[in-house]
Amino acid sequence: MSSLKGVQAYKSAESEALVESDDPHILIGVLFDELIRRMQGYRHWASSGHEELEKRSEHYARSLSILHSLQSCLDFDNGGEIADNLFRIYEYARQQLLASFRTKEFEGMDTAIHCLIEIRESWRAMPLDELSK
Repeated sequence: MSSLKGVQAYKSAESEALVESDDPHILIGVLFDELIRRMQGYRHWASSGHEELEKRSEHYARSLSILHSLQSCLDFDNGGEIADNLFRIYEYARQQLLASFRTKEFEGMDTAIHCLIEIRESWRAMPLDELSK
C-alpha cells in the first residue's frame, strides 16, 4: 500500500470513528476543523491560477455541505441568541463562499474564515460541562 493510500485509509477510519462518537462536542469540533480546511483549500485552488477544477470544486462543495450541517444542527429553542448569532455567521460564510465563486474576490471569504477560526478556538476552550447546561 502506498503511503498516500495509507494516510487516506487512516483518515477514513478516524472520520468513521468520530461520526459514531456519542460526543457532539467532538463532532462539532471536527466539523469546524474540516470546514476551515476546506474553505482554505478552496481559497488556495481558486486563487492560484491553476486550472485544478476538480480540487477547487471538491473543496467548494464540501464547504457548503459542512456549513449547511452546522446550520441544521443549531438548537434555536434552547440556544437563544447564541444559536441566532451562529446561524448568521454560518450564513455570512456561505454567502462569502458563493460570492467568491462568482467574483473571484476573496476578502469577504478571508473574513469569514477568520471568524470561523475564532469560533473553533472558543469551542475548543469551552469546558465540556458548560455544553450540558
